[in-house]
Amino acid sequence: MSVFTLSIMSSAMKMISECYFFSIRKVGLIGISGRIRSLVFGIRPKEGKGQFFCLNPTAELHFFPPFPDGFVGVNIGTALSDMPSPTQVVALLKAQNIRHVRLYDADRALLLALANTGIRVTVSVPNDQILGIGQSNATAANWVARNVIAHVPATNITAIAVGSEILTTLPNAAPLLVSALKFIHSALVASNLDGQIKVSTPHSSSIILDSFPPSQAFFNRSWDPVMVPLLKFLQSTGSYFMLNAYPYYDYMQSNGVIPLDYALFRPLPPDKEAVDANTLLHYTNVFDAIVDAAYFAMSYLNFTNIPIFVTESGWPSKGDSSEPDATLENANTYNSNLIRHVLNNTGTPKHPKIAVSTYIYELYNEDLRPGAISEKNWGLFDADGMPVYTLHLTGAGTVLANDTTNQTFCVAKEGADPKMLQAALDWACGPGKVDCSYLLQGQPCYEPDNVVAHSTYAFNAYFQMMAKSPGTCDFKGVATVTTTDPSHGSCIFPGSAGRNGSLPNTTSLAPSSNSATSGCHSVYIYGAGSFTTSVILGVLLMSVLFL
Repeated sequence: MSVFTLSIMSSAMKMISECYFFSIRKVGLIGISGRIRSLVFGIRPKEGKGQFFCLNPTAELHFFPPFPDGFVGVNIGTALSDMPSPTQVVALLKAQNIRHVRLYDADRALLLALANTGIRVTVSVPNDQILGIGQSNATAANWVARNVIAHVPATNITAIAVGSEILTTLPNAAPLLVSALKFIHSALVASNLDGQIKVSTPHSSSIILDSFPPSQAFFNRSWDPVMVPLLKFLQSTGSYFMLNAYPYYDYMQSNGVIPLDYALFRPLPPDKEAVDANTLLHYTNVFDAIVDAAYFAMSYLNFTNIPIFVTESGWPSKGDSSEPDATLENANTYNSNLIRHVLNNTGTPKHPKIAVSTYIYELYNEDLRPGAISEKNWGLFDADGMPVYTLHLTGAGTVLANDTTNQTFCVAKEGADPKMLQAALDWACGPGKVDCSYLLQGQPCYEPDNVVAHSTYAFNAYFQMMAKSPGTCDFKGVATVTTTDPSHGSCIFPGSAGRNGSLPNTTSLAPSSNSATSGCHSVYIYGAGSFTTSVILGVLLMSVLFL
């Protein structure tokens, strides 16, 4: 046995002497947060009904403010070439039972659309406004008046994120970050909103150094002049530490040291479990290790009662040749397991049963984001509202349970040109072979008698008939997919839970643009009285008979 091995065992045995219910075994891991660590020799507590504990003179008692059970929210980015309208965004949120969202700004139209929904909203001060707000109490007050006070209480704004990853992405603004937080908070106090709206700022996990084992983690000391007053502010206002945690990047940067299963919350064999040799805490996933590293880093600065909210976490569903693990399967696995992990309120090894509420990055794939292919593919949904993949959330509650979003519908797009809608309707009821008899006068879907309502029915019937194949809900750009059932009254749409939805099969797939320029059309004309419509139809019928 080497001197090095004996040294490790000696240190471990010294700790064992202060602990109860222990047994020894080898552990083959691991480093996190993008920094490779050497293998560690860990101690695993015996199984038992009671919790394992150590009589460690450096142990701390932590008293957290009473926060509710953990929740899962989503981030809403807007770098899309075809960004859905605010009403479409809110409809998707409602359909997916998403009750918490984070915006990267304070978009007025979206905040208005969120009014009276009860959805809890985190608004953000963009990075380019930090310098101005951090230098002027009046500027901060104006921002709060315009972007918060103007919308509450109708819109349920519960937090303000002041910037995003300022220390690592905009370091020149860092000296004014705490001032910006305080000025924003003062404006809330003046309006008596500080009790319901918390103020914080999201950080990249890269500000945490020496992050495995988590117990030895600490913040980059060069940021102490900012971090210490920032943590004092969070503590004094009862706010939380916002952390962006991306196991995907930790895995990618580890050069194979971190197992993929460890990053994806998959079960690990015993010899692959990560154990913090200082605390004997077991880490079964990278996410928990990152969060606990942040807890220990705060503890290093003597702050032990500030909860952590993870403001961003996710996994890309597509990447280039250098990102082979950015796949649909891995994205699905990570986000499904993350949601289940958060909603189970398991907490972390350092703070079990203290929920780590998390916002998934992100709602939509953002095709306009620069950089690698993966940068454009973090979303749960495409711009048309179709899920990128079906999350596996059996037994994990109803939030984001889009394994039920096979119930999707095709509807007329808001603001679409009526003439284009008319042409597309004619195509669907003609060459598209949709049964449009439900739209005739006296039938269940005749009312409302307008081109938007009738084209929505026809578009959806075609979409369902074509098994929701990609491109079958386009119709020259005047249709879009939604998870909101457009059925109304006795008019039950194909695909609705209230109807079988079976339609005649066809092997004649239309082109992806649903061409509305060829074939013999069924004609539905709006804007004329029923007599005029009857005359037109009669003339068309006579033309056919006498040709």
